[in-house]
Amino acid sequence: MNLIMNSLLDKKRILIIGNPGSGKSTLAAKLAELLNLPLISLDRHYWKSGWVPTPPEEWRKQVMELVAADKWIIDGNYDSSSDIRFPRAEAIIFLDFPTSICLWRAMRRMICSYGKVRPEMAEGCPEKINWLFIKWILNFRKDVRRNIFNSVDKYFRGECLIILKSPRQVDDFIHQLEKTK
Repeated sequence: MNLIMNSLLDKKRILIIGNPGSGKSTLAAKLAELLNLPLISLDRHYWKSGWVPTPPEEWRKQVMELVAADKWIIDGNYDSSSDIRFPRAEAIIFLDFPTSICLWRAMRRMICSYGKVRPEMAEGCPEKINWLFIKWILNFRKDVRRNIFNSVDKYFRGECLIILKSPRQVDDFIHQLEKTK
């Protein structure tokens, strides 16, 4: 783990991906603080007020502009932009949690934050109960996980791929990083 930590410390462009409810935004905020890197939430850029998605061509252009920066931590999936983000990343952290944990956390977030705009979201996008979102969480491991690994194989040029499989591993990871800093 220390070798991974030392390797991560010199990275300036880090992607955090994983199932909704896995804690991508929380981890991204913590790492941005620890590593003194600017934080970019893809949700904040993708969604417009009222949960209106950015049109595909405009989205790709926007992602190209975001990843052109020299330093960042980006949290979010958005498979349609993997070919843009993954080659620029020096490190990828994949939160590969069991579906049950992600579903529980997402449901808890929806209930506790209902009607409020989370910090990583665009203005005008309050938390809501969204059954399509729940279905996406339930099918993530079957439908999306393979695409993530395929995109890593196809587009990622960095040397640091970290896969964390539980909240405990994330806590240990952060603790080790804090000790290393």
